[in-house]
Amino acid sequence: MKKLAVCAMAILMLFAFSPVQLNAATEPALLATAAPVAIARIESSQLIERLDEIKEMDRSSLNYSQKKELRKEVRSIKSELKQRGDGIYISVGAALIIIILLIILL
Repeated sequence: MKKLAVCAMAILMLFAFSPVQLNAATEPALLATAAPVAIARIESSQLIERLDEIKEMDRSSLNYSQKKELRKEVRSIKSELKQRGDGIYISVGAALIIIILLIILL
């Protein structure tokens, strides 16, 4: 009786944890991850170009309200670029270890 119960539980467990390949689609799925990454990079480069345009702009001829709008635009662009996190960040501890290793090896 115990053998029958163990076999029945084993069969139920096999049905409960069926492989994902059984539910696979017949048509291959397109890679949807490449396009958003490329779009994000293009948008980031456009934002950086806009920042460069603002830096090169002659702001002496602008009035107070126009300068204020430019400051707001620069802040919004910088915050958006910061949210995207396109940069590489190294912690202080990792930087110290790298510097110490470079001193030791050189």
